[in-house]
Amino acid sequence: LYRPFWMPIFIASLLALATSNLNLLLDRYFKYKLSKAIVLTLILGLLFFAPVVYALNTLTVIMQHFDASIIDKMVNVKNHFHIPDFLGAVKPQIQTFLDSINAQEITKTVVKYMTVVIKNSAGFLKDMVMIVVFYFFANYYGKELVRFLKGILPFDEHSAFYQEISSVMNIVFYSTLVTALFEGALFAIIAAIYGYDALLFGILYGFASLIPIVGGALMWVPLSIYQFSTGDTTGAWVIAIYSIVVISVIADTFIKPVIISEINNLMTENTSRINPLIIFFSILAGLTTFGFWGVIIGPAITTFFVSLVRIYQVVLDEEKYLSR
Repeated sequence: LYRPFWMPIFIASLLALATSNLNLLLDRYFKYKLSKAIVLTLILGLLFFAPVVYALNTLTVIMQHFDASIIDKMVNVKNHFHIPDFLGAVKPQIQTFLDSINAQEITKTVVKYMTVVIKNSAGFLKDMVMIVVFYFFANYYGKELVRFLKGILPFDEHSAFYQEISSVMNIVFYSTLVTALFEGALFAIIAAIYGYDALLFGILYGFASLIPIVGGALMWVPLSIYQFSTGDTTGAWVIAIYSIVVISVIADTFIKPVIISEINNLMTENTSRINPLIIFFSILAGLTTFGFWGVIIGPAITTFFVSLVRIYQVVLDEEKYLSR
């Protein structure tokens, strides 16, 4: 009966859990839980859902007026590409790959994905509205729900269990949000310099940065190629070098760990015992299995499993101690 609502309810619950410390902070300023739930919902909408809606609407307009000749110009860039001599060992393979790039096939693929995006955007927006609604109720009845769940958990360590999951969700949520905003803002700067929609490209880069390994390359590589296809070779190199050096190396490699470390210190007195590498792979697995929402669902499921194993270990140790 409620199957269509399970995913929005689950995601809204995880988001409420991830922002539980913000909920507690607002207790100082709001006497009534209704006003507090409204403020939290507005914050979530402005920080997350409003950019998504803007990006989807803008992309839909762009796709409806898409000029296929742009693909031809971008594909022609390969004719200006000369394979360096030091890559002689793999030069035939690279040349074969370049020759296989076909404008017609790429155009068909782009049109195919455009159709899918336009078709699914309405459903995605509907799910987002449902998540916002359930998020509001999760915050409004949050304390009652937590007390109820703690009461039905079949072990005494329910407080530690809840605290560990809440701690990891806080760290994942805020570190993901802050780093995505930071890297998106950096890319928006270079996009604005060359006359592109800074807000749109910043939002898209922020979401692309959530994807492990490839990340922001999904944004700056096509943009650099397009800039080159317009005849602006210098601009193409500037975009590529800026994205690699400033964003990928300086921001992602050096500044991002500092941000995450500071968030760890702010979100919890004791940093989560779950290895950051496990969280990384849980995000990767979540994205593969659940799509976009896997960024939240993957770490939640992994933390749930690890917490259960640890609680089982504690119970087992207690039984061994009592049996002596």
